[in-house]
Amino acid sequence: MAGPSYYDTLGVKRTASAEEIQRAYRKLAREWHPDVNTDPAAENRFKAISEANDVLSDPETRKKYDAFGEDFRKVPDGTDPSMWARAQRARPGGDFNAGFGGGAPNLEDLLGGLFGQGRRNNGPRPGADQQLDLELSIDEAYHGGERALRLSGPSGARTVNVHIPKGVTEGQRIRVRGEGGAGFGGGPNGDLFLTVQFAADSRYTVDGRNLSVKLPVTPWQAALGAKVAVETPGGSANIKVPAGSSSGQKLRLKGRGLPNPNGAAGDVFAIVNIMVPKHLTDREAELFGLLAEESDFEAT
Repeated sequence: MAGPSYYDTLGVKRTASAEEIQRAYRKLAREWHPDVNTDPAAENRFKAISEANDVLSDPETRKKYDAFGEDFRKVPDGTDPSMWARAQRARPGGDFNAGFGGGAPNLEDLLGGLFGQGRRNNGPRPGADQQLDLELSIDEAYHGGERALRLSGPSGARTVNVHIPKGVTEGQRIRVRGEGGAGFGGGPNGDLFLTVQFAADSRYTVDGRNLSVKLPVTPWQAALGAKVAVETPGGSANIKVPAGSSSGQKLRLKGRGLPNPNGAAGDVFAIVNIMVPKHLTDREAELFGLLAEESDFEAT
């Protein structure tokens, strides 16, 4: 009995767009990855999800699957669906056995006779390129480095070592040669393309190569001016807070954002955030009271 279709495995309709397929895959992969799911069935479920994504995320492979169903891997590229149906009917027990001398035809010879694709044209063919999202932290994007990815597919799980260039940005694609779909007949494997996605970060807001970070300052630092430490991916840096600064004011640290191998690095923008003590000592309350009496400043 045939198992669920690849569309059923990902929980999408046959008319689903490439984006819908990728969203469904990412959601299920996070849920069923064996590293985070302790269910004994998680590994097999994850393999099935990965296999479905491998097939449906490649446009050409998806077309073959839509046309030929579970037999799509047996079908040579460029095969007409109606001709494949004739070939299937001519297999043992079908209507056309007599046309082959009463014996059961070899499937490869049968396809060669119907489509002119015998052994002569079964040369090496490259595998399909594949695409996946790669989630990185801001620190990984800043420093670059190596990442070992555990991938699952029809042939089982494998580990792929990925070099992350220093200063990658969100949406950038990293190419890993030879780690895509398997080639046919001795042909080379396809390539794996990884699209960088930044993980949510409580510290930074990202805009291209620029980063924004909140800068907590005291009321007296904002009023009198001060040097305050700012956290950046490259380490702590001091920034001058001008006297009379207000919350929301942007202070720039040039070149401290994400590196750029082909030009100027991004900047870090520190956003002033004036913090008021929640609990005052008697002396602090007295001093704030004196300031309120002496100052004619009014917030507008």
